[in-house]
Amino acid sequence: MSKPLVLYTFPTPNGVKVSAFLEELKSVYPSIEYDVESINISKNTQKEPWFIKLNPNGRIPVLVDRSRNNFPVFETGAILLYLQQHYDKENKFGWDPKVDPEEYSQTLQWIFFANSGVGPMQGQLNHFMKAAPVDIPYAKQRYYDETKRLYGVLEIRLSQDRDWLVGPGRGVFSIADINAISWVRVHVYGGIESLDEWPNVKKWVEAAHARPGFSAGLDVGRS
Repeated sequence: MSKPLVLYTFPTPNGVKVSAFLEELKSVYPSIEYDVESINISKNTQKEPWFIKLNPNGRIPVLVDRSRNNFPVFETGAILLYLQQHYDKENKFGWDPKVDPEEYSQTLQWIFFANSGVGPMQGQLNHFMKAAPVDIPYAKQRYYDETKRLYGVLEIRLSQDRDWLVGPGRGVFSIADINAISWVRVHVYGGIESLDEWPNVKKWVEAAHARPGFSAGLDVGRS
């Protein structure tokens, strides 16, 4: 029997964002269920016409909500916000914009920061370090330095007596953290061997990995 949600994905940093959040949601709301369709990105399955109908950009992940007339959602930040809005009824992983407008705004700020900065810069770093057909030292150094700079921004935030990016006091684990950690956790792939330079970032990533829900989502979609 089909489940209310279906996730088309592969466990890349972007794919992990959504599967980790779905597993976190399941840990709080056991009634939440989803099907997984593994997308073989090495064979460009995500470029096939049927997939392009779901996401014209031809990228994973894509979420389809069968309970809402098969409504498709693409772009990881948009998917996280959609799931938090419709499936996190008690706002365990986010904030209501009317009730907690400041926290909601901060959540958007850190999601936009990660999706316009950390993801693209580290993605380019990974490409030039591992996949580029020619060696371009300038590109490697540029994206290496910029990725480290962005880690420094996260360090500034987390060094302010915080465990998580958003929320009162020491913060609350939320979609803002999931969204950024999914990239930072694979720093070694881009040649950043250790997070020791950013001790609060290192502790933050380790704390997320210690969560059963987050960890359960890391290999979802691997065929």
